[in-house]
Formats: sequence, C-alpha cells, structure tokens
Amino acid sequence: MATDTAPGHSAWLPALLQTADALFPTGAYAHSFGLEEMVALGVVHNEHSLRDFLTGHVLPTLETQELPYLRFAFECATDLSALCLLDRELNALKLARETREASVQIGLRRLKALLTILDTPLLADFAAAIARGEAFGHHVCACALQGKSQAAPLEAVLVAYAYGALSSGVTAALKLIRIGQEGCQRALSHAVALLPKCLDASLLVARSEAGTFSPLLEIASMRHAFARERLFIS
Repeated sequence: MATDTAPGHSAWLPALLQTADALFPTGAYAHSFGLEEMVALGVVHNEHSLRDFLTGHVLPTLETQELPYLRFAFECATDLSALCLLDRELNALKLARETREASVQIGLRRLKALLTILDTPLLADFAAAIARGEAFGHHVCACALQGKSQAAPLEAVLVAYAYGALSSGVTAALKLIRIGQEGCQRALSHAVALLPKCLDASLLVARSEAGTFSPLLEIASMRHAFARERLFIS
C-alpha cells in the first residue's frame, strides 16, 4: 500500500525499541524502587494490591515529576549548562537516598551503553560534564538525550520511559510476591490503560510545580537501606 511517508521518517522507532528492551544493559532489573519494602510492610501482596501500587504510586510520580522532568530535559538537551542544572535540581527532589542513587546508576549505565552505539556530541558532552562533577547523570536526562540524538518525537520518548517504569515494577513483583505471569499482565494492562491520561496531565505541569509527594513510598525506600535481607538494590 502506497503512503506519503518519507523513507527514514520513523528511523527512530527501531532504535527506541532496542534501548527500551530488557536486553539493553541499564541494570534496571536490579532495582524495585521501594516495592520490596512495600511488600515487606504488607502493602503489596497480590495482584490487586500490585495494581493499586502501580496506579496509586508509580503513575502519580510519573505524572507530576518524572515525565515533566523528562520533557524539560528533552527541551534543553542542546544546552549543556541548562541540562546540568536540571539534573542537579532533580537530584534534590529525590528525597530517599536509594531512589536518588538508583536513578543515577541506571542513568549512567544507559549513557555508557548508548555511547557504544551512538556517535553524538550530546551524549559525550553530558558524560564529560558528569566526570567534571557538573551533573549526576539521572536516568531521565540520559533518556532525553537519547531521544534527541535519535530524532525521536517527545511523545514517544515519554511513552517509552513511562512504560519502562511500569514494567520494571511488575518484573520486580514476580520475584517478591505470589503472582503469575498472567496476573502481572493484568496489573500492567490496567496501568497502561491509564497512561494516556497520565501523559496528557504531565504535559501541563510547569517546572515550578513539578514534584511528587508519596510519603509511604518514600518511607519504604528509606527503610530498604536498613533491611536485614534484600533481593534488590533499591
């Protein structure tokens, strides 16, 4: 069937799928982002409570903080000084040390992996700025630079990041609670169905208003550092 789409118009899509795949070495599988301690507290223990965790904690955090900051980073990706300032600002907003460190660890690993497959000054300059101590290297900044380098549209970058956050939580749940693959997919599908509304709302969040308030999740993340035994890093 003939189309009027120019060749290479969606060249960013295969590259985005590659780097959103679990095979891409970001190390996200080693983090639960507070879910492990939420399980220990008895808050998450089955399919229904996992669904509540995704919709009541993960999606709101994405809507008011992660996705807005991903958008801000995407918009200033070509301004290194502005991007570094944004990265430091986000670091200050992440109250729990483990959440902060997890974001940086995943961001640095994504950046390192991207530098092996993408030859772009945007990524190299940001890596150099991190080495100089001008930025931490949070995951949203690495994802924004990746999207900009691959000429991916902002909406696709936001969707990929949001889906990755949800699927990471579900993957961690498989190791933490008694739930099967089908139960995980039902919980994930429920959250994914709410993504369009979450994405639209995130686009309305101004930088002066960006941020999240989820006391239970913050406490769970902080408790994780003192757990007697742990399956995940965060």
